[in-house]
Amino acid sequence: MALTPAAPLPRFPAGFLWGAATSAYQVEGAAAEDGRTASIWDTFCRTPGKVFQGHTGEVAVDHYHRFREDVRLMAELGLTAYRFSVSWPRVQPTGRGPAVQQGLDFYRRLADELLAAGITPVATLYHWDLPQELESAGGWPGRSTAERFAEYAALVGEALGDRIGHWSTLNEPWCSAFLGYGSGVHAPGRTDPVAALRAAHHLNLGHGRAVTALRGVLPATARLSVALNLHALRPLTGSAADQDAVRRIDAVGNRVFLGPMLEGAYPEDLLADTAHLTDWAFVRPGDHKEIHQPLDWLGVNYYTPTVVSGTPEGAAPAREDGHGGGTASPWPGADQVGFHRAPGERTAMGWAVDPTGLHQLLTGLAHRHPELPLMVTENGAAYHDEVGEDGGVDDPERTAYLHAHLAAIHRAAADGADVRGYFAWSLLDNFEWAYGYEKRFGLVHVDHSTLTRTPKSSARWYAGVARSGELHPPVGL
Repeated sequence: MALTPAAPLPRFPAGFLWGAATSAYQVEGAAAEDGRTASIWDTFCRTPGKVFQGHTGEVAVDHYHRFREDVRLMAELGLTAYRFSVSWPRVQPTGRGPAVQQGLDFYRRLADELLAAGITPVATLYHWDLPQELESAGGWPGRSTAERFAEYAALVGEALGDRIGHWSTLNEPWCSAFLGYGSGVHAPGRTDPVAALRAAHHLNLGHGRAVTALRGVLPATARLSVALNLHALRPLTGSAADQDAVRRIDAVGNRVFLGPMLEGAYPEDLLADTAHLTDWAFVRPGDHKEIHQPLDWLGVNYYTPTVVSGTPEGAAPAREDGHGGGTASPWPGADQVGFHRAPGERTAMGWAVDPTGLHQLLTGLAHRHPELPLMVTENGAAYHDEVGEDGGVDDPERTAYLHAHLAAIHRAAADGADVRGYFAWSLLDNFEWAYGYEKRFGLVHVDHSTLTRTPKSSARWYAGVARSGELHPPVGL
């Protein structure tokens, strides 16, 4: 009897970027070396009760001194891209004035090491580490921070543009604005809904001005972007109230950035939802035009879907909606919306594993902005990883998570989404913000007492996919 040929494995196109991501405060350490000064996260970590067991990023995983070892690991894992962020207080300690060359030299060395290993450097200008001096002067709720950010972007772009061709202005500005200034569970820990809305606008303005500044100093071949943690929204029921809850969270969670960045205006329903808080007079004539700058690609960060209802009855506890909610709401104009646990398997964060949310986001963006290439700039899962007796770390749950989400990307591409790359979060077990070192997202296990790096079984599986371009199933699936 003839055997039926096996179906071909899903294949990604040639040139697809296979990467992993980190951010400066989460991995670099060296918090007081070579001129670096305090960021808002240094200050936040020193505030009692803000971070798990008082953990800080002062040492983190010491990537500042061990980057060559880490690049060797990337090469061993077959990565073709590495997404990292530049530390603003390392390059420009007060947030204004000339750059510190020691800080820029670190990123020059890192980029050179990556290029020598055949790995594309992808730089993010801002991943939440605002210089403390700028926060003391008003922070992102103040317009001047957007001006300072554009100046910083020009300094970094001019210094590193000969080495780095892929740039992102901001990472997850929703978190910076609404967790930093709304709920207060992220640095700088403020709980003021109007300050959060002002911060969102000035992050938008800073993004637009940074794009303009980068275009002025980078080669014409440079590719510019922003990375947004867009919310894949689901109503709890089909009721009109729950559908309106989706609309409200879409406005203040997604369209508050997508509107001005990609369409040149804030959504009218967002302005109406928040009219009892502010008249938005901080938006000045000409701001929309400055924000609405052409992008070469859009970064999408996704972990879990968001399930909402029109009332808070039966809603999940505060920190279990996938977005770090706290005692104060991070959702101006949507205070009465309830957040609910999505069904299904959960990660160590309590987040539901649901790759259909990623497909939903990618195809939705492709439908609305078909001309804009996409990259999945963060996706991954925390699990309770343990080192085995043989010294290895077996993490089949993470492998299954990655496989399912890569399969969702492949389906989205078949459905018309122009997806150019994927960056697993994270390369290393690192400082995970308010969760400290309790949560492990890394492809590579880090012993936080010795800083020894050990690739997990998920890293070995991902390496095989990256090298072949084929999405082969994990063992046992």
